[in-house]
This record gives sequence, structure tokens and C-alpha cells, in this order.
Amino acid sequence: MELTAVLTPAEEGGYVALNPETGTTTQGETVEEAIVNLQEATALYLSEFPMQVQGHPLVTTFSVPAYA
Repeated sequence: MELTAVLTPAEEGGYVALNPETGTTTQGETVEEAIVNLQEATALYLSEFPMQVQGHPLVTTFSVPAYA
């Protein structure tokens, strides 16, 4: 099963990792650690709440005007 990982830098250092399909969130000191932790958290979630993912997610970016 292929899922999405969204990583953002954490204020205290490291990264916060989110899987938007399940809502699982975790963190890690490195990108690699955050992804491994997200894989584990998501697998645990899916063992309790099975789901079927249809197709591949579309991930993109967008810009908004700067604000004061």
C-alpha cells in the first residue's frame, strides 16, 4: 500500500511527519527516522482500522501572497 508522508520541520528540532490518508502523526530527529516512525504508527493504525486506498494521492504545492 502506497501512502503519503508530509514532513515539516519541528520548532524544537527534527521533523513532524503526517499521513493525511489516516491522520497518523509522529516525529523524528531526522527525515529517515520520522518516516520510519510514521510507517510504524500508520501500520498500527491500519491494524485497528483497516481501509482501502484507491489510486495514488496527488501532492502539490501552492503559493499565497505574503502578509504583514
